Amino acid sequence: MADIKNTQTQGGGGDDAPKKQASDEAKDQANAAFKKQDYPLAIDLYSKAIDIFPTAVLYANRSIAHLKTECVGYALNDASKAIELDKTYVKAYYRRAAAYMALGKFKQALKDFEAVVNARPTDKDAKIKHQECNKIVRKMAFEKAIAVDDTKKAIVDSIDIEAMAVENSYTGPRLENGKVSVQFMAELMEWYKNQKVLHRKYAFKILVDIERYLMNQPTLIDVTIPEDKEFTVCGDIHGQFYDLLNIFRINGIPSEDNPYLFNGDFVDRGSFSVECIFVLFGFKLLYPNHFFLARGNHESASMNQMYGFDGEVKAKYNAQMAEFFTEVYNWLPLCHCLNNRVLVMHGGLFSNDEVTLDDIRQVDRNRQPPDEGIMCELLWSDPQPQYGRSPSKRGVGIQFGPDVTDKFLAKNKLDYVIRSHEVKPEGYEVAHDGKCITVFSAPNYCDSIGNKGAFIRMKGNQMDPKYTTYEAVPHPDVRPMAYANQILSMLC
Repeated sequence: MADIKNTQTQGGGGDDAPKKQASDEAKDQANAAFKKQDYPLAIDLYSKAIDIFPTAVLYANRSIAHLKTECVGYALNDASKAIELDKTYVKAYYRRAAAYMALGKFKQALKDFEAVVNARPTDKDAKIKHQECNKIVRKMAFEKAIAVDDTKKAIVDSIDIEAMAVENSYTGPRLENGKVSVQFMAELMEWYKNQKVLHRKYAFKILVDIERYLMNQPTLIDVTIPEDKEFTVCGDIHGQFYDLLNIFRINGIPSEDNPYLFNGDFVDRGSFSVECIFVLFGFKLLYPNHFFLARGNHESASMNQMYGFDGEVKAKYNAQMAEFFTEVYNWLPLCHCLNNRVLVMHGGLFSNDEVTLDDIRQVDRNRQPPDEGIMCELLWSDPQPQYGRSPSKRGVGIQFGPDVTDKFLAKNKLDYVIRSHEVKPEGYEVAHDGKCITVFSAPNYCDSIGNKGAFIRMKGNQMDPKYTTYEAVPHPDVRPMAYANQILSMLC
């Protein structure tokens, strides 16, 4: 990488002065929108300014706005464009490092931090960011060096539940004969509502039991909804526990007569992720044939390390449990097929028109999500309005058009797909002529977006989606991302 210096990007002069002035006016409006957290408007205005008079500053500013809307691929491209325009612009390297960190590409981020430290050898802030990123890279290298896949003992086999004593002072919910019960779930939700922690003995027991159950499940789960019964599909929850309780208040507590599917991204960002995941796992153990969970892109080690779940588990329990969660998440199913008519996955469709349901069934899911292929695209892809396919705005997966959806549905004899993964103003969005539906169940995402949440209900004999939307409810004064990796909060 070329050496960089701490200099300011200069605008044009002469005949360029009117363009520069118009561009600066749009930039000022964009900056104001950004401060108000209206990131889509800020992106539009930065784009307008770039069209008039492009500068490294504008691309770097639009990069951070894209990062705020989780369009990490776009953020990475803009930061790289800023560096291309001005290799001396230090902030652009910070922006690109932030995008790499958000993607879990820590080695690439470290290179950009090294460039900044070389340019600013006395900058304490730059040194701290470099050191934090370097710690992550070293930790990953160490874990890789000591890992021997063929002989590595599963964490579940090293946990001794019986040796964990329950203190007399503990007055919270207790498993009945080591099993989840209706009473336990009611007490657990009330316990969590009052910001208390489930005893580690019962927390570990739930994890042990859920892993052993999931290990015996297929990658694609076929779900039968009786003709006279209704079924609910929820999207991302993202650690918003009090909004999860509100879903149950509006739509009823899960039961054999009130089945649910939660479609991934149960954790991260929201700071009550531990509460969410144990309630969801508890209901799965209580009603294994009437409560379903699919893996999202945030049920992965790199996302959890950056966006808060790893830190939250360590704060409320310990590092062993955080590592155990990673092992459990590897066994979560990747998608569900409802009545042989509707496929539900977290992300979306594929870069290959030939993918079948049998291909999905054959995917080896017991691993961290790869950067390409069926598993990656199920977790990361997004729909687009135009035909064909495009590179992902996230930097992982693809974007797919209505023709891609049509071909997939026809090949696999399906009616439509449901996916999640994206914030929508109304909590849901119907695209591709009704054949690709997005549902997102975390209202006022990160306490800042202002979106509604939604869930979908359908009856077995019709399978027509019906939408319920709702606003966010109050929660205790713990901000989103409270447990996130500090380097990400420093960059964003």
